[in-house]
Amino acid sequence: MILTELHLRHFRNYEDQTVHFAPGVNVLIGRNAQGKTNMLEAIYALSLTRSHRTNNDRELINWQAQTATISGVVQKASGKVPLELQFTKEGKRAKVNHLEQARLSQYIGNLNAILFAPEDLSLVKGAPSLRRRFMDMEFSQMSSKYLYNASQFRTFLRQRNKYLKQLKYGQQHDQVLLDVLSDQLAAYGAEVIVARHHFLQQLEKWAADLHHQISLYKEELRLVYATQLKIDDETTVDQAYQQLLTIYKENKAKEIDQGSTMYGPQRDDIRFMVNGKNVHSFGSQGQQRTTALSVKLAEIDLMKAQTGEYPLLLLDDVLSELDTVRQTHLLKAIQNKVQTFLTTTSLSDVARQLINEPTIFKIKDGTLVKEEA
Repeated sequence: MILTELHLRHFRNYEDQTVHFAPGVNVLIGRNAQGKTNMLEAIYALSLTRSHRTNNDRELINWQAQTATISGVVQKASGKVPLELQFTKEGKRAKVNHLEQARLSQYIGNLNAILFAPEDLSLVKGAPSLRRRFMDMEFSQMSSKYLYNASQFRTFLRQRNKYLKQLKYGQQHDQVLLDVLSDQLAAYGAEVIVARHHFLQQLEKWAADLHHQISLYKEELRLVYATQLKIDDETTVDQAYQQLLTIYKENKAKEIDQGSTMYGPQRDDIRFMVNGKNVHSFGSQGQQRTTALSVKLAEIDLMKAQTGEYPLLLLDDVLSELDTVRQTHLLKAIQNKVQTFLTTTSLSDVARQLINEPTIFKIKDGTLVKEEA
């Protein structure tokens, strides 16, 4: 898929900006605080209906305005698809083909995007919550079923945690409702766990090959889904559900005492193993960065396999964080393959040599201008 046109109105520091993008590599050049990251944030939001930088949608609206609008035209194999996302101080509305969607979940998946920013290099060495968020954000774009099950799981998790606290402090005494909530949580949790296991297996195929190449064929990468359940390739959703339900029954008293749900996919993690060692604990910074780069690039092929379309790739000032070897592998991997949006203060010599006919835009004070060849 290709984002051919983007229009921003009152979004961050963009008052009224329309831009037409090229299908290859689009380079956004400008000094810091001019709007480069804001442009990528807008594309990401048009894809996933949310920012990657803030959970407060009001921050996306220019302080002088009441609403912010992002609209664009996506060229897919099936034809052109107009998309629109509007942020107001009361909420947000999404349109596909000019028709408002009843739920945001119906909108997600029309434009798929993978973001790679400097903070993504912390995917390996950061907290488990970062890796869970990574799974949920990426897998939700590939599967509407995953998006629905993950959303339902979070809803019932909030309800169950609230009720556990009420039981803990004596505000409630009826454990029958807790059993009902446990059953619902186990049902949706099992769906999430089995899907994550499956997707990570698929992701590993491409990530392992990329890591092998970037490490000059010295390292083997494996992705291990670390869950509290006993799960393998043959585990069914029903078997995972029975395991999780049993865990909740056996640990009911403990969870009431804690006032919190202690088991389920909200506690799971990914272990990145290089030559049999956990990179999080024992890997060098170079190994951690190679692993993160391999995983992010592998997402491109996984998303193509799952959806039939290549996603957009958003590279937010990431070249400055990579050495020459990793820059080279990154740029070769995307060349003539996926529409790319790359922000930078200046293009390195390596990038200029490797990017085939980039379309360059200059950004200054929230205005984007295409550089003529």
